Amino acid sequence: MVRALYIDCCIRREQSRTRVLAEAFLAALQAKETCQVERLCLMDEPLMALSDGFFAQRESLLAEHNRAHPRFRYAHQFSQADRVIVAAPFWDLGFPALLKLYIENICVDGITFGADERGTFGLCKAERLLFLTTRGGDFRHSKLEMGARYLEALCEFWGIQRFDVVSADGLDLGQEEVKTILDRAIDDALKLVKDF
Repeated sequence: MVRALYIDCCIRREQSRTRVLAEAFLAALQAKETCQVERLCLMDEPLMALSDGFFAQRESLLAEHNRAHPRFRYAHQFSQADRVIVAAPFWDLGFPALLKLYIENICVDGITFGADERGTFGLCKAERLLFLTTRGGDFRHSKLEMGARYLEALCEFWGIQRFDVVSADGLDLGQEEVKTILDRAIDDALKLVKDF
């Protein structure tokens, strides 16, 4: 059984167009019956920024090699997943700050990555990470799009070999119906289900 971790950063929840795309992919993935999906809704999690005492505690625990502390639960959950699906809308050339906050909490030396005299190396079990996103404009070929590019770089950092992104672009441009654009993105996402 493949264990997939679904990270939901669809800030608008039920009104989120990104969630429509993600739920279509997840429904098809779960229908395979060879994949177990664990859902993590970031909007419901007590995530904290790495500042002040929370940062000091982290540094102290790492110095003590105490990676079993409950505050590292997100990092352990992420590192043990066989596949990862991230759903987040395009905001401010990237994605919502909440996803960055989560990333700060899972980037833990000795859990999701390691370092030695040669540099850093990934420790995550996942072979693939799929990023599902929606964008009001068309940023598929733009240098201004930083969300997918950042996640792709993190995959290398974490040791995840394959990164895919499916985006529904131009939703607010008025050139096509929103449903048409979303349906096309859903079709693209469903093509990835078979070997995910």
